[in-house]
Amino acid sequence: MNEKNKKNFIQSSIHTIFEIHPNSKYFSIIRIFLVCVGSFLFALNLNIFVVNSGLIPGGFTGITELTQKILLTFFDIKIPFAPIYYLCNLIPAIISFKFIGKKFTLLSCLMILLSGFFTDILPTITVTDDILLSAIFGGLLSSVAVSFCLFAGATSGGTDFIAIFISERFGKDAWNYILYANMIILAVAGFLFGWESALYSMIFQFTATQLLNYLYRRYQKVTLFVITNKPDEIYTLIKEKTNHDATLFTGEGCFEKQTRHLIYSVISGDEKNLLVNAIKKVDPQAFVNIVNSKQILGKFYRKPND
Repeated sequence: MNEKNKKNFIQSSIHTIFEIHPNSKYFSIIRIFLVCVGSFLFALNLNIFVVNSGLIPGGFTGITELTQKILLTFFDIKIPFAPIYYLCNLIPAIISFKFIGKKFTLLSCLMILLSGFFTDILPTITVTDDILLSAIFGGLLSSVAVSFCLFAGATSGGTDFIAIFISERFGKDAWNYILYANMIILAVAGFLFGWESALYSMIFQFTATQLLNYLYRRYQKVTLFVITNKPDEIYTLIKEKTNHDATLFTGEGCFEKQTRHLIYSVISGDEKNLLVNAIKKVDPQAFVNIVNSKQILGKFYRKPND
């Protein structure tokens, strides 16, 4: 199996495991289970890699960790993780409940509550004294934990609430602003506690972001070019499985000089493997070209948060 086939196999397996049909009677139970697993891994990562190495994650988790360090170092006050973390997430959760989605917010709040609870009750374990290893493997475990939450149709809370709200409410990409906020957090941490841990924290955040982009593709977009002799059947698949539209072009194949149909459509990245597999079943002879779309302008259907 070559590298490309391995990559497609892994992605297909992930979506086969986590894409649960909403009509299933186990749908809500499995979503809650995924959130519970994600929150446990989230807390485990903090207590194994982050705290021991003095790393500062992004978002409200980083703000909470930084607040704890400041209170303990300069005021000799030790406060548990959960109260500060809950307080930071309070207003964003209210905004999310009102404007984004009720079930989405409730599941996200479950993630927040369990993450804070597990972080305070789980013991701090030293696996390695190498801060670079902690930054890399901590970032990997962090992205896996958040992926469980995202596949359940929720979020890990905090700045994710804010970014999704701005994106859906105002049509603007807020992730760059979140990045700037994380840079400010790291700058404060570096100024107060030394730049080495702040720089390693950048490696932690970069590692987490890269793996998360690979595991979860809902907010990525791909363009499909499908040359087929069954355009109506292919369009029906696209419409039923993704709720996206398509454009049909008719031309002539240069080699055989026969009429060919080209279907053009833009879909979400997490829908790609499911749709392509369905297309190959309907028309095994179809020629499919998949292109990553960096930016699109115009109407694009987004699956709503419940």
